Amino acid sequence: MSALDFRARLAALAEQDLLRTRAVLDAPCGPHAEVDGQRLLSFAGNDYLGLAAHPEVVEALREGAARWGVGAGASHLVSGHQRPHEELEQAFARFTGLPRALFFSTGYMANLAVLPALAGRGDTVIADRLNHASLVDAALLSRATVRRVPHVDLTAFERALASADGRKVVVVDGVFSMDGDLAPLPGLLALCERHDALLVVDDAHGFGVLGAQGRGVLSHFGLASPRIVYVGTLGKAAGVAGAFVAGDADAIEWLMQTGRSYRYTTAAPPALACALQASLRLIEVGDALRARLAGHRAQLAAAAATLRWPLLPSDTAIQPVVVGGNADALALSAALRRRGLWVPAIRPPTVPAGSARLRISLSAAHTGTDLDALCSALQEASDD
Repeated sequence: MSALDFRARLAALAEQDLLRTRAVLDAPCGPHAEVDGQRLLSFAGNDYLGLAAHPEVVEALREGAARWGVGAGASHLVSGHQRPHEELEQAFARFTGLPRALFFSTGYMANLAVLPALAGRGDTVIADRLNHASLVDAALLSRATVRRVPHVDLTAFERALASADGRKVVVVDGVFSMDGDLAPLPGLLALCERHDALLVVDDAHGFGVLGAQGRGVLSHFGLASPRIVYVGTLGKAAGVAGAFVAGDADAIEWLMQTGRSYRYTTAAPPALACALQASLRLIEVGDALRARLAGHRAQLAAAAATLRWPLLPSDTAIQPVVVGGNADALALSAALRRRGLWVPAIRPPTVPAGSARLRISLSAAHTGTDLDALCSALQEASDD
């Protein structure tokens, strides 16, 4: 076997219908995309509140760049922590009701910092089997013993906690990105309290959408505890980029001091922090946007009752239509594309084998007419 057999390996992916291609867009992020000269109604992105091109966010970014330039120049712990970063962290702490927050360049970077800072050799990380790839990688980087348990199985979590060694860290997505379901956080927190464990919640798809004024999945469940380390991603409902980690002040100080992907990377451009402050203000007053999302979910659920593929139950903006085989999911995505809609097919390893699907991402920027078009196209494809 040659080290240079990339062509053969790529051919093997193609034979399994697992080869990915990139679409080059000629339009801003939003409900309408232009790809290869074709105008498409998009249900492909995670701009859940339609803030990615919001005029107030765009203007805040422009003004931030004019005032602060386009780069931070160094890591936060050297000379890159500028006033907009500091103000943004304080705003996230206030908004989530947690003592302190730390700003990261991406959600992936945040997760890569969190788990190795909280657990190491001799400790145990207990992870839901459907956690995001960044959490899987972070758990491995921690060098702790990693136990992956069946999806949202509280009994399995309890067994793993009862037999775990060292410091114990339970880690889950708040909203699972490919199924759209919520982690059973009240039950998990109770287990963590019983077994003296920390609970890390990656709320990439809940922040801005769930809870009072979009405060996320902790607000949705009414949870507060110094055991919780909360990760919020800012490239989805917030419409910009980056992430924050919030929690107990000492835990966040420890993360700042020891998180490798925080210490050893250049801070995000301060202009992005300016844009995110504008986005956060819009999230806080965005109940009408979240109500529109709820209406879209109801409209899609009603239409999906007559489809030949199941729509997984989800009270979030993520609405998965499970098709099964890779080729069948690609064919359904292509059928919608011919009808002017862009709904990507999601295949292994992103989802388990045999559960390839269309991941419909709803946005408050969609209109009722857009949902009518989606539902009609799905029904036509189902009837073919």
